[in-house]
This record gives sequence, C-alpha cells and structure tokens, in this order.
Amino acid sequence: MISIIRNLIMSASLLALANCAVSAETADRPHPVGMQMLQYEDASRLDWTASKPRPLATTIWYPAQAGTVEKEWNVSIFKAGSNAMGAVMSSTPQKLPLILLSHGTGGSAASMAWLAESLAAHGYIVAAVNHHGNTGYEEKTRLEAFVVWWDRPRDISIVIDRLLADPVFGSRIDAQRIAVAGFSIGGYTALASVGARISYAQWEEFCGKHASNPNCVLPPEAKFSQAELQTLLKENQRVKDAIAVSGASYSDARIRAAYSIAPVMGRVVTKDSMQNIKAPVRIVVGADDDQAIPEFNARIYAANIAGSTMQILPAVTHYGFLAECTAFGKMAVPQICADPAGVDRRALHQQVVADALKFFAVHLR
Repeated sequence: MISIIRNLIMSASLLALANCAVSAETADRPHPVGMQMLQYEDASRLDWTASKPRPLATTIWYPAQAGTVEKEWNVSIFKAGSNAMGAVMSSTPQKLPLILLSHGTGGSAASMAWLAESLAAHGYIVAAVNHHGNTGYEEKTRLEAFVVWWDRPRDISIVIDRLLADPVFGSRIDAQRIAVAGFSIGGYTALASVGARISYAQWEEFCGKHASNPNCVLPPEAKFSQAELQTLLKENQRVKDAIAVSGASYSDARIRAAYSIAPVMGRVVTKDSMQNIKAPVRIVVGADDDQAIPEFNARIYAANIAGSTMQILPAVTHYGFLAECTAFGKMAVPQICADPAGVDRRALHQQVVADALKFFAVHLR
C-alpha cells in the first residue's frame, strides 16, 4: 500500500527466498507448506492497456509432503512466512478444499501470506490472485482499477475455472468445498462472490452526503488526484461501460462460504442483495479501523446478511491485517507497519487464523 509497495513488489523476480531453512512440522503446523506462482489469464477481458488478455497472476499455497524443508520468504517490506517453492503436494487426502483469497486495494498476494500459509498448513489449497491494475505485484497501478473494483469477483471465478482445469491442482481440488476470504476491498470481493451487489446510484447518493467517508474517496494507496478521477469518470468510455454493469451479480454458486476481513463498501451494497445471501458469512474487523469504519461497513453487512457472525477486535486498525513487516518495511512505510500500543500483529494474525480455521472447518466439512 502506498506507492513504495507498488514500486517494490513488481514481479516474480523480486520474490526471492531467504537462505534460512526452517522446521516444517510443528504442533501448530501439521503440514509443511508448498508454494507455486502461476500466470493465468482471462481471455474474455482485456488488460487496462487494451493490448492483451487480463492477467491473473496467482500465488498458490498447499500442504506439502511430510519432511519438506521450507525457507523464509521475505517480499520487499513484508515477512511473508515460510514455504517450499515448487514442493510436491501431500499425497493424502486425495481431495482438498480450496480457498480463494483477495488482497486489499493496492496490495498483493504476499501481503496476505500469513493467512494463506496457515490455512495451507492445515490442509487447504489457497489461491490468491493479484488483481490487475490494483496490485503492488505489478510495476504500475491503474486508476481505472481503483474505480472498477467489481472486476475483482470476476477474477475469483475465472481463477476457480483455471484451477479446476489445472493439470497439477485440478484433480486434487474438492469442487464441493470451495470458499473465499478477503481483506478490505478484498473483503467486499469475498461478499460479492456470494451475492452482494452494489448500486452505483446508492453510492453517489451516500457520497453526496458523506464526501469525506473512506468509501467515497480514493484510498491512501491510490496515488492519483481527484482531478484525474473526475476526468476518468467523465471521459473514459471503458469505465463508463463498466459502471453501467456495476450492479450485476458476480456471485459464484461454487463458493460455499465467505470470510470477510475489514470489508468496505457497506453503504454501497444493496440491502436486498445482502438479505439474499445464503452462504455462511463470517466478518472480522478492528474496532479502531479508520479505513473500513465498522459503522459504515462491517456492522451493515452483519445486520443484513442472515446468519452471519461478526467479531470486532479491540484497538485493532486497518493495516494490522497485513503481513508483518521487515526491518526495512518498518523504516520505509511506518504507516503500514506500525500498530497501536498493546496490539501485537503476530498475535492478531494467530487469533484470526484460529477463527478462520474454525469457520472453514464447520462450513467446508
């Protein structure tokens, strides 16, 4: 987030593994974790340069064979856990549940590695797509991608298609046990994937009264001006066409449950679409989140999605749900890496992981 991440997390060539081997199996980590990076595409959509298919660069974590040796993985400012690049997948069980993971605005798959890796260590295949134009994984972000965020649930569905057809992973996925998780705008993505629909007119009406609300302005990670935004909305035909279909349903019937961390756009999603969501939903948010303010987001989702549950974590702010930072990260981007007094990011992650494991164990039996 912020421009430095966009500049630093640029390509797979930056995703270097450290040399320190670590123990693979512990009481809290029943499987060592393997990882692969796949370069999928969506031929039905063009990228934002309109020159090639929309890229779907996807990082996949999975349980590896017993005895696999992992290495620490640091990605620019983030400590992205430990894994074994290209390791052989555990042979049992034959079929594994799949969880799709959607990062926050301007973020990357690596920024959510703490959750993905922990789920994989407990027997899940986890696939995190780097959402084109809105990810630090790419060399540049695009203003269009910060505006047309309903493209994201479509990414999720296409990645499911690609994974089910993948020669390595396809035969190992239990197609009856697929779920989604996401953070921030990725939290919205998770909910859109099970039926949440937006109303652009509702958004305009809300923002006409609450212009400074985080749901109504470009996020800190978007280094574009309001003038550039207004020009885009008035003159870019592709964005206009996207807005015209923004209220469509992007739900995917294959997704059986959604775990939403600090979701945004609560005042943009229609009440009737929330009330029609049938999949189990779990929402987690920090009480002091000033980006995904619970009053305008998590509480609205929880109040309107029947059967959903919510946990509000005291003193936690928005960026506490990102990966722990390296020493360089803490120096370079303290806005992202610093937590309030009394909040330990590692302990917070462990708490959320335990909660997510409990949720998925119940709903992906």
